[in-house]
Amino acid sequence: MNQNITAQDIIFGKSILPAKIIELMSPEEWEEFIKEWLDTKKEQYFKIEKYGGSGDMGRDVVAYITDPKENNQSYEWECYQCKHYDNALMPSNVWVEFGKIIYYTYTSKFPTPKVYYFVAPRGVGTSLSTLLDNPDELRKQLKENWEQYCKKKITNEAEIDLSPELVSYIDNFDFKIFDKLNSSIIISEHKKHSNHLIRFGGRLPSRENIELPDIKDDEHLPYVKQLVKAYDSAHSEAISDITQIPKSYNRHFTDARKSFYKAEELRVLTRDNLSEEIFMNLKDEIYDGVVNTVEETYDDGFKKVKAVEDKAVSIKVESNPLRETCQTIDKKGLCHHLVNDEKITWVEENE
Repeated sequence: MNQNITAQDIIFGKSILPAKIIELMSPEEWEEFIKEWLDTKKEQYFKIEKYGGSGDMGRDVVAYITDPKENNQSYEWECYQCKHYDNALMPSNVWVEFGKIIYYTYTSKFPTPKVYYFVAPRGVGTSLSTLLDNPDELRKQLKENWEQYCKKKITNEAEIDLSPELVSYIDNFDFKIFDKLNSSIIISEHKKHSNHLIRFGGRLPSRENIELPDIKDDEHLPYVKQLVKAYDSAHSEAISDITQIPKSYNRHFTDARKSFYKAEELRVLTRDNLSEEIFMNLKDEIYDGVVNTVEETYDDGFKKVKAVEDKAVSIKVESNPLRETCQTIDKKGLCHHLVNDEKITWVEENE
């Protein structure tokens, strides 16, 4: 009996390790994953692009350090060559990739990259790793393997012979640029990307608390204005702004603001760890659940507020990834977000 099984495993099933998930990706998904990982480092680069496919000239994902348009043939860049095999990479898998980067820099299609990394889910095997650690031996063996692996495979337009000029170029080429990256490091750093939990699952981290701002910072927001109108419609004396809210509404007003910012915490949490679209979908789900209640007739706006909040609390979130994180106070807060978005109102302007 496995003593490490948790209640979470029983409810959702045993999780699959990210290292195994990347092995199940398609080559296209693997390239996209590598681009996502580089996007977490985008402050280091001018631009990141995914080429891939035929015609990429041996460049799957490119990280430009400087602007290629302004620097023409002298711009700086890094190359991330994505290989997705059922085995650890062997020299025979990638001789042609060495050949491409040599040939296309030789013909000035692009400058030599500062670094050229092989990235593969199952890593780099011993033979290739040894060559990457020995640039002179790598240079020697590339020339020896050119006829079999490179001559007819670099381009469909022509056979690329090892001419004396090309041999001279290879002999002077800096083979130290070629290296490998461990996929475990990539997975770990990918945690900063909003797609990480979507790709690998897991629980959202704890929310970062948002302190309730001074009411003066919020008094012009639509949801605050609508609350004032709701209280005014229910009270015997006129209430035109927040300074006139009677004590009898203080608890609700404070709770409404707290719920608004709790929902905002949920939005930020989703934005930083999943995708803000997921939060928007949750807000739409709440809207769909309360809209009929919103459209009913009420004696005053305050009764409408409470009825809609109560309805929102009763909504069971089924399919949204936030269902385990969404709390009662969030559902109330989402009502006030909908008011702030002017999708619903407590009191119409002409009332």
